[in-house]
Amino acid sequence: MRKLSLTCAGLLLFLSTSVFAEEHAAEALKHANAAVTEGKAGRAPALVEHSKAAMEHALAGAIVTHGAQKNHLDEAGKELQEAIDHGNLGHADVATKHAEAAVEHIKAGNK
Repeated sequence: MRKLSLTCAGLLLFLSTSVFAEEHAAEALKHANAAVTEGKAGRAPALVEHSKAAMEHALAGAIVTHGAQKNHLDEAGKELQEAIDHGNLGHADVATKHAEAAVEHIKAGNK
């Protein structure tokens, strides 16, 4: 009986971590898309704010997942950092390209 309880608890923990990763990935995608929209409008400061929020969620998701999804969220985090760096310099066009790359990584990780 104890083994069954431990197995069930472990399974629930495993399933809950993937739910947390999906929630973070969904939020990261929402903010990364908003960053792209702001960047295309030439609003670098707004792009930076959305990129920061997206990066927080991407990295949080990468902590609780593994495999291909983790790799894509890690790469999305790197692209979002580049978007932030270029956005802070006022390079909305370059920052937008990095935000777009982040969107693609987040989408690929959700497949």
